Amino acid sequence: MVVFAAQGDARRSMALLWRGPGSPGAHTGPGPKPALSVDAIVDAAIAVADADGMAGLSMRAVGDRLGCTAMALYTYVPNKSELLDLMYDRAHAELPSAYELGSGWRAAAAGWSGDLLAFYLCHPWVLQVSQARPVLGPNEYVVLETVVRILHGTGLPAVMLRRVVGTLFSFVRGAAQTVAETRQAPTVTGVSDEEWWLARSAMLTELAPDFTERFPAISAMESAGAFAPADDAMPYLEREARETFAAGLTVLLDGVEVAIAKTAS
Repeated sequence: MVVFAAQGDARRSMALLWRGPGSPGAHTGPGPKPALSVDAIVDAAIAVADADGMAGLSMRAVGDRLGCTAMALYTYVPNKSELLDLMYDRAHAELPSAYELGSGWRAAAAGWSGDLLAFYLCHPWVLQVSQARPVLGPNEYVVLETVVRILHGTGLPAVMLRRVVGTLFSFVRGAAQTVAETRQAPTVTGVSDEEWWLARSAMLTELAPDFTERFPAISAMESAGAFAPADDAMPYLEREARETFAAGLTVLLDGVEVAIAKTAS
């Protein structure tokens, strides 16, 4: 399920994200503070999405977690669209914003990528929010500012730097999507990874006896041990996804180094 953020009223949504004047639910006058707050509602919504996924997110579910009705939330957050924007941006505040550059941009970029992967896996519902239309919230900009600052010293031209940053985001998000889906698959399907693979791979010998001849390159990889199972306890598909992430990140950063060298020459 793909969810598009920033579907609510533009001014109202941006005022909530940036807490500008006139934000709904703002407490500016005298008297006791209200029982609820935007921050409390957003935190509760994130907890609901972490536990039950995007499918389980509703104003009623958030109200239940806070011990109030869904209607009580609307004074602070006008609707679910605005709530999703706030959730997405607030969750990104968990990411580090400072990386040591003493060991060079590459180590910092690798650290940033690993932290972003861990963030996505902590909040897999974030992966369902489309990147086609960014939220444009302050914490989202902090994440972008952080990686741009890491790569700024490479000397890459501004347009190339922008493309490299976009590639990093896409790469990490894609890797996280694969890991998240491998974790979800056994619960959703009721079949473990091992059961699924054994049932189907065993049929290849029967249904495709000429498999080696038809797919010689894949068969050569298998003969060379490329698909050999590991001895650790991590599920096979998750280990594959994580090792692919590590190898892919190395290749990607190697390519950035080549681009830097071309720029300098």
